[in-house]
Amino acid sequence: MSKGPDRTPQPFHPEIMKEPDAADCMQPMGQTSENVGDDFGISRETQDRYSVESFRRAEVAQKAGWFEDEIVPIRTTVKGGKDGKGPEREVVISKDEGPRYGTTMESLSKIRPAFPQFGNKTTGGNASQITDGAAAVVLMKRSKAIELGQPILAKFVGATVAGVPPRIMGIGPSIAIPKLLSMYNLRNEDIDIFEINEAFASMAVYCIDKLGLDHEKVNPRGGAIALGHPLGCTGTRQVCTILSEARRTKKKVLVTSMCIGTGQGMAGLFINEQ
Repeated sequence: MSKGPDRTPQPFHPEIMKEPDAADCMQPMGQTSENVGDDFGISRETQDRYSVESFRRAEVAQKAGWFEDEIVPIRTTVKGGKDGKGPEREVVISKDEGPRYGTTMESLSKIRPAFPQFGNKTTGGNASQITDGAAAVVLMKRSKAIELGQPILAKFVGATVAGVPPRIMGIGPSIAIPKLLSMYNLRNEDIDIFEINEAFASMAVYCIDKLGLDHEKVNPRGGAIALGHPLGCTGTRQVCTILSEARRTKKKVLVTSMCIGTGQGMAGLFINEQ
């Protein structure tokens, strides 16, 4: 994530850019967050308040050791000093570095808007961090898992994809989740835990309120605002986290969902078998 480019290396062909939705795909993610905040009246204060709770939950979970069974410690070598030019030393990475303990409304209110050219609601405190990370799961037939003697953690039931206007791509889960539940004749009340990505507090607040979800069921260990949102990692990280939380709390029916740049949403349904 920290090494990724901010923009597409080659611009779209001029003919493509004549189509409004295609042109909107070029909007930076921060701009889409400001669009969501403006279009749906989600204030800076509301976004900060949501973010304080994300940090609080992550802090509680980390201090209680709830993340430990979903993290594989990695031994690596890093360069010392704030400028990265000091002597190398060996470290073991065993916990997320993102959670900021003791985050308050007061501390978040002091952070300047991150995208003043687009709006004044999204900040470094109420948006996902620039974080590096990796996650992995193994998916196979039940018969193969039994043959190999592997523990079965959950059943992957299915997933849906939905489209939304690219300029408000963050609201994708608000469309994908109902579509998923409809496929399997389920209601919000039937789901024990939701994991919804927190690319920005604006989209998380919108999706939760639009769907009428119980806030206590959504991201019980905090989300990407506190933990980070590495591209290509978050979807799998959500699965690891929701299975770990289901194991701890003995919950059964689980839904993960994410927004996707260029205007998509995706949601997956899992049944805990631990």
